[in-house]
Amino acid sequence: MMNNSIRFSAKTVEDAVTDACAQLGVTSDKLEYEVIEKGSAGFLGIGMKQAVIEARRKVDVTAITEKKEKQASKPVAKTETKKDYKKDYKKDYQKDFKKEHKKDTPIVETKKVEKKEVAIVEDSALKEEREAKLLAEVSAESIAGVENFLKQTLQAMGMEVKITSGIDQDGALAIELEGENMGILIGKRGQTLDSLQYLTNRVANKYQEEYVRVKLDTENYRERREETLQKLAKNLASKVKRTRRTVSLEPMNPYERRIIHSVLQSDPGVRTHSEGDEPYRKVVITLKR
Repeated sequence: MMNNSIRFSAKTVEDAVTDACAQLGVTSDKLEYEVIEKGSAGFLGIGMKQAVIEARRKVDVTAITEKKEKQASKPVAKTETKKDYKKDYKKDYQKDFKKEHKKDTPIVETKKVEKKEVAIVEDSALKEEREAKLLAEVSAESIAGVENFLKQTLQAMGMEVKITSGIDQDGALAIELEGENMGILIGKRGQTLDSLQYLTNRVANKYQEEYVRVKLDTENYRERREETLQKLAKNLASKVKRTRRTVSLEPMNPYERRIIHSVLQSDPGVRTHSEGDEPYRKVVITLKR
């Protein structure tokens, strides 16, 4: 067991590493971990075991050594506190940003909220990810068709699942799936659930001409995944501003890419855009100049 390590468990080792990065506030290259249990999907969900790792932040030996050598070679008249460092960094960063921001003004419109002018800055990537279609009212026929499709599909997978349908605040058909071994239905990083959701959307739009959208969820996976992506986006944005180097995320579906764009839209130090073709399209975070 590694000293000062924390144990994490998830459906797969990759998911456990993602959770560890989010909780420890580091990126994967700054994480040191040991696989305790690789995990197993079992047979049709029976005997499934979660992956377990022990992880901790990597100690940057090179940076510590350089800092000690620099301090030893140069006498310091005044000890610089953490508070002073943050103050000076903030001052220098704001000065540089104001200077560069004069050349870069992607301001689309200005709205007045509670007597304050708020600049609404839209990145081209966020425009790209924004859904253009307006949702229509979901018909009873569409709901029945979707539920029947899901029942047949899940039965073919050998799964007994309770299906609960409803219309959410966005006007989409929200379907909650409940049952045992839902990890099989979710799949690695939600890929199985996303694929089933895509097929369900195709089925729903065969029953009416107007566009309707279906959202599938189970065990509150969507909310948990969104929280993980939000933490990851903020951590990587901090890394970009600290190292001044561009960072590319792993390929994501449009819904997850929108989460990254939305979280970092108000960050004055970075900008985001998408690169590549589906299903390998990914978000790239760059330093705003």
